Amino acid sequence: MSMKNDKIYVAGHNGLVGSAITRVLRENGYRNVVFKTREELNLLDRDAVNTFFKTEKPDYVFLAAARCGGINDNIKNPVPFILDNLTIQNNVIEAAHKFCVKKLMFLASSCIFPRNSVQPIKEEYLLTGSLEPTNQYYAVAKIAGVKLCEAYRKQYGCNYISVNPCNVYGPKDNFSKETGHVIGSLISRFHDAKERDLSEVQCWGAGTSIREFIYVEDLAEACIHIMENYDGEEVINVGWGTGITIKDLADIVKDVVEYEGDIVWDTSKPDGMPKKVLCVDKLDELGWRAKTDLQKGIKLTYDYYKVMETHK
Repeated sequence: MSMKNDKIYVAGHNGLVGSAITRVLRENGYRNVVFKTREELNLLDRDAVNTFFKTEKPDYVFLAAARCGGINDNIKNPVPFILDNLTIQNNVIEAAHKFCVKKLMFLASSCIFPRNSVQPIKEEYLLTGSLEPTNQYYAVAKIAGVKLCEAYRKQYGCNYISVNPCNVYGPKDNFSKETGHVIGSLISRFHDAKERDLSEVQCWGAGTSIREFIYVEDLAEACIHIMENYDGEEVINVGWGTGITIKDLADIVKDVVEYEGDIVWDTSKPDGMPKKVLCVDKLDELGWRAKTDLQKGIKLTYDYYKVMETHK
């Protein structure tokens, strides 16, 4: 199957993942890509979403639009993390069915798996245990999206698939010290400390939890590969299949930024899920592997961040 002559809608094209999917599609010769800014199309507005689908009639949809953030943001804002995400995905998936989209990909998240899941986490471990409390509201919304795609497949035969990325980072990440994802937040913390000649940087938790990370361009390539080569009901994990402690990650970021001070770990703050590493056997079987290692990916992300800072 090839989508190159079909109309492709990327929902969330300005975000971390959606922007990368849009870039990679265009770089690989997909010319009929459509998108709308948040000002042009509010995905929380059901009528507006229906009007868009009726007018544009996309053949394929990448549903990458979402409210997302780090641990602190999830803890402080549980309502939008569940309500906004439920509303966005319900509106888009319903409209895709109503206006006869050929195929839709829903981007879920590795946080949908149980907190104490067996490692590495296989796709079939979904709903086999309790969720991590610090991001449970976001996770519940994402689980609902996966199940809604399944429901449309079962009831109407819709070709809707879901993918579970591990932690994503790269250009257009959230670099906020308070609400950002871990790599984005670490980059901004170390950069700020370097610029201000601070002697130490404080980081959340003990640093012992283990996470898996994928550079956003790799994820975009994986999503396009899966869209063209997979039609199954089961969610597909997307990642490296190996993890790193947050302490070791912080050391890599510190080295890339060239910050020479100390790292102080605030153990009064939560660490989140103790370990989260995905089994990527099914992705391997589809013939795709990630290629950008952490050192290179963080360097590319920091280069982007420095350019962004100079244009503020």
